[in-house]
Amino acid sequence: MVNEPLSNSSNFSFITVVLFWCSLVVVSCVYLTIPLITVFADVFKVSSSQAAWAGSAFSFAFAGGGLFFGVLSDRFGRKKMMLSGLLLLTVITPLIGSVSSFSWLVALRAIQGLAASMFPPSVLAYAMEMFPIKRRITIIGFISTAFLMASIVGQIYSSYIVLFFNWSYIFYILFAVYLISFILITFFVPNDKTQQPDGSFLSAFLRIGYIFKRKSLPLCYIISATLFISLVGFFTTLGSYLNSSLFGLSHQDILWVRAVGIIGMLVAPFDGKLVAKMGVKNVLWCGLIFGGIGLGLLGLWPNLIFLVSMSVVFIIGISMALPALISLIGQIAGEIRAIAVSFHMFMVFIGASLGPILSIYLINHGGYLLSFEVLAGLLGLSLIVPLFIRLEEPRSYSASSQNETYAKSAK
Repeated sequence: MVNEPLSNSSNFSFITVVLFWCSLVVVSCVYLTIPLITVFADVFKVSSSQAAWAGSAFSFAFAGGGLFFGVLSDRFGRKKMMLSGLLLLTVITPLIGSVSSFSWLVALRAIQGLAASMFPPSVLAYAMEMFPIKRRITIIGFISTAFLMASIVGQIYSSYIVLFFNWSYIFYILFAVYLISFILITFFVPNDKTQQPDGSFLSAFLRIGYIFKRKSLPLCYIISATLFISLVGFFTTLGSYLNSSLFGLSHQDILWVRAVGIIGMLVAPFDGKLVAKMGVKNVLWCGLIFGGIGLGLLGLWPNLIFLVSMSVVFIIGISMALPALISLIGQIAGEIRAIAVSFHMFMVFIGASLGPILSIYLINHGGYLLSFEVLAGLLGLSLIVPLFIRLEEPRSYSASSQNETYAKSAK
């Protein structure tokens, strides 16, 4: 797969902004329904655990679709896959706002998750292949920042809209946002020159097996899942905690508390410099330590200033760990990095799917402190994983070796 990297500095800057924006608005969709759990429970007369499926159905579809469409982008091209996802989002999203039953809400959110899943693995692969090597860590940092900011921006957006309008307008307004994003990608992002892979359509999916031939890659995916179980579980627990009798904050007050977390995300674009100085595994460790400390201390003292401060510490940790993890996966994977990153996104959103389910269960059976501590414990256990990750020179999977593998598998 040979691509012509982008070279013009002004184009680089503008394209970075476009990819950052589109990554932000697509992934924000994952988190839209976290503040709406109580709204859906009231409107559709379901329990809070059932209402959480409006988010989890999206995330499960998003996880599975990301792996499927990430592999397909090798065959059809990164830009085409990004455009297909945005076009489908433009069509499906306004339909969600018109539903009158909870079953249809969950079903359409799952379809929306499939549509959105076309974008993240494709944009990461596009960045790795089309940007010059010296700019690659920067663009990955910005895209990672967009993914992280989406976890707050999506919640702020839906919380703000529902304060003044019916919840349906959250999805009606997003129709225009996705249409504009589709136009931006169409006219301002250059085409990638992806070569057609050798072999049949099915052979592209057989390449997924290569990631399990590198002993360290599956270990990286443990961290991928735990990071987002903790992140989405944190936001779910935090919203319920701030709305409880301990704080009694209004939706608008909670919105501002969530917004402060963006401060911690500003670390992510500078992760490349930290990696250059400290090494990728050390930055990953530091991120997991910061995240575990912030999350572990959150529920110990019911003081709003302390809670906000620890939330920022937790977000800083996640913002350090995520770009470092993507960089580590890219180093280990070598030529199969596109598939490796797709599987990372799959595990990330498996984690995002489990986060709200786990946190609501823990809140209902043990309270807010138990939820915060269990989520922090997951990050603490993840600290062990990098000890077993080796940074080896990746093997080269040539076209001939791939064809041999396909031939053997066909037999």
